[in-house]
Amino acid sequence: MKIIIISDTHSSSDSIPSFLSELFDDYEMIIHAGDFDSLQFYKALEATGKLKAVHGNSDEPAVREILSEKLVFEVEGVKIGIIHEASLSIVDNTATRYMALEMGVDVLVFGHLHRPIIEKSDVLLICPGSPTKPRMSDPCAVELEINNGTVATNIIPITGQSCGYIDYSRKLGENKS
Repeated sequence: MKIIIISDTHSSSDSIPSFLSELFDDYEMIIHAGDFDSLQFYKALEATGKLKAVHGNSDEPAVREILSEKLVFEVEGVKIGIIHEASLSIVDNTATRYMALEMGVDVLVFGHLHRPIIEKSDVLLICPGSPTKPRMSDPCAVELEINNGTVATNIIPITGQSCGYIDYSRKLGENKS
C-alpha cells in the first residue's frame, strides 16, 4: 500500500490545492497529522475517502470535535500511530520513541515541527514536514510504502514556497559564488 503523509497544512480553503490533489491521486491513503486549521479544509481532504487523521493544536473546535488526539490502525500487519504533538525537539526524538512504544506501534507519524524527520530505531518515527507552511525546510510530504510487512519511506519534495530562512541561506550561498 502506498501512503502519502502530510501535516500542518494550516488552510482555510474549502478545496485541495491542485499540486496536492494531483499528488494524492498516486496514493491509496492520506495520513494527516493535524493542523488543518479549518473545518472546510478537513472536509475537502475527508471527501477523498482516503484520509486517516488526528487534530492538531491549531485546529478550530469543530475539527477537534470530529478527530481524536491519537489514532492507531493497522496496514498489512504494520501498526501505525498518528499524533500531532509528539516532540518539541528537532534533534532528540527519545520522548517520541517512548510515545511510540507506549502506543504499541511500529510507525509513529507526528506533526507540529513543520520540517521532515524520518528516524528508524526499534520503531519508525515520521514527521512529514509541511507541504504549505514549512519551517527550516522546503515544502514536502513523506511517502510510506508497505509491502508484505516491509516498510519503506521517501521524502517527497513539493513545489511551493520555502520558509524565509531557507530562502535567505540560499541567497547567502549564491553571493559567495
